Order: sequence, then C-alpha cells, then structure tokens
Amino acid sequence: MMQQWYSVEQVADLLGLHVKTVRGYVRDGRLAAVRVGKQYRISREDLAEFTGGQPEPVARTRHVEVSSFVQIDAISRESMTRLTTMVMGSLRGEPDGEPLRVQTIYDEERASLKVIVIGGTTRTAELLRLIDAIVGQV
Repeated sequence: MMQQWYSVEQVADLLGLHVKTVRGYVRDGRLAAVRVGKQYRISREDLAEFTGGQPEPVARTRHVEVSSFVQIDAISRESMTRLTTMVMGSLRGEPDGEPLRVQTIYDEERASLKVIVIGGTTRTAELLRLIDAIVGQV
C-alpha cells in the first residue's frame, strides 16, 4: 500500500490552521515531517498521530458581501425623510438568507445624504435600484 504524503499547505487546509503555524509545529518537532528539497512532507500516519485521529477537512462556505456608499447632494430634509423611510421600509420583509445592513447620515448644512449599504450582492443591487428610482422622484 502506498503511503500518503501531505504538503504543509494541505495540512494547514485540513486542520484549518495558517501555513506558518504548521511550519512552526514541524520546526518545533511537534509534527513529524520529512524534508524533500526545500519543502516538508507529512505522512498520513504522522498527521493522524498529531491530531489524535484521522484528519477531517474543514468545511468552508463562500460568502460574498458588498459595501456601498451612496451620496445624494442637494436633497431637502423632507425628501431625505421620504427616501430613508422608503428604503428602511423595503428592508422589513428581507429574506433570512441575505440580510442587509443600512445606515443613513444626513448633513443638514450641506443638504447631503449618505446611505451606507452592506450585504449580499443580489439584495444590495435591488436596494441600489430602489434608491435610484426614489431619487428620480424626490
């Protein structure tokens, strides 16, 4: 039976550790490894001994998030109030899978509104289209 060998990068992925941490374990002698050229190789058996069992891959899920800043100049307080009410009202029925975080800041002296949106790509795009439509009306 062929012995299975792992690179330091593969061990780091399997254990959910940083590569430098795994290299440190090897240098300290806590994790047995063989040097092949300029790289270390760790046997499956040595990894199992180090972890106390068979290595389980770390489950990772991809997460995509967008941060958007919308600045609207020359907007009256009344128009700002209407826009923010409509934007915040649109968030009430948001789905569980892709929540949005929205904050508004109004500078009365400059008559400027900033809308900060943080969330998933689809919901953020929908909200930006809504803001664009509302700005065209106020």
